[in-house]
Amino acid sequence: MAESFDGQEQQILALQKRIGDAFHVFDHDENDTVDIREIGTIIRSLNCCPSECDLQDILTEIEEEESAGYIKYELFLPVMTKVLMERRFKPAPEDKLLKAFEVLDVDQNGYLTSDELMQYIRVEGE
Repeated sequence: MAESFDGQEQQILALQKRIGDAFHVFDHDENDTVDIREIGTIIRSLNCCPSECDLQDILTEIEEEESAGYIKYELFLPVMTKVLMERRFKPAPEDKLLKAFEVLDVDQNGYLTSDELMQYIRVEGE
């Protein structure tokens, strides 16, 4: 039982290191804060793919009024540790993405032009 706890503790420490590394790439002033506009990029760099609605929920949970526009590492870390431990916002499997691409690639030429992609985004949205 103690070995299992140690294994889980090591997993949490490894996740927290990944979270810290990703967060501090954007901590330009080295004061354990990042611009709120960078949070989506940080979360996605951790291989999470939240919707914009999910991202707003996370921001609501971690943003403080007195530091509006900035997110503190001490608030971000526990929330993202929980998100990663629960494996929330996992990216779609590769085969599912390929099938979606094939649906969009009506000419079956193996690529989409930028105009086609922009049209799909405008019509279908996120």
